[in-house]
Amino acid sequence: MPGGRLTQQERQQITAGLAEGLAYAEIARRLDRPTSTVTREVMRNGGPGAYRADLAHHATEHRARRRRAVTPGRPGTVAEPFGRDSAAVREYEETFAAVFASNGLPRMTARTLAVLYTTDSGGATAAELTARLRVSPASVSKAITFLESQGLIRRERDDRRRERYVVDDDVMYQSTMASARSTAHLGEIARQGVTVLGPGTPAAARLENIARFVDFVSESIARAAGQAREILHSGPAN
Repeated sequence: MPGGRLTQQERQQITAGLAEGLAYAEIARRLDRPTSTVTREVMRNGGPGAYRADLAHHATEHRARRRRAVTPGRPGTVAEPFGRDSAAVREYEETFAAVFASNGLPRMTARTLAVLYTTDSGGATAAELTARLRVSPASVSKAITFLESQGLIRRERDDRRRERYVVDDDVMYQSTMASARSTAHLGEIARQGVTVLGPGTPAAARLENIARFVDFVSESIARAAGQAREILHSGPAN
């Protein structure tokens, strides 16, 4: 099985495979690469709907140049606990961040959230995030502000009175419930259009169907989140 970076030709094959509607596993099989390699490549470069071989190749070269510019072992480098493979952890964080980014989060915000989710404590200070992400404090501050505004993280003070930014069990639940409420609001707006456009008209019928669909989806999300909430507070299955 080949190792190392993907070549431009391989990236073109990935683009072709996505256009055919192939699953990541099938594309990886054709390239003789691990499925995780293809998944990470696609998700960190726009997702399946926006992936382009040439843009992905240029982006990878840019990231490589940026990494080479960083002196190994410089102050601020974070050591991995539990004997974890540092490179593997960084790659996983990038993959996780790419999934968040493909769902609409700005890139730096997605990276910040991924780092918080992969800490053992579930939280970090602004200084720790800056060191981990190797970006400016202003970049971290902007990402934190956005995440707080969306209810995706919360802040608390540790025993040294430092502010820490935390993702915990209830943050995931509350975020899901907020998504359900946002979806329900779309249904309310669609239903208002029925009155404006006139009941019984084709346009009103379309909006009524949208409202019914969205009502069902939002109620299902809220119900499922409530039923599954205890999973967030339970330990790993034996």
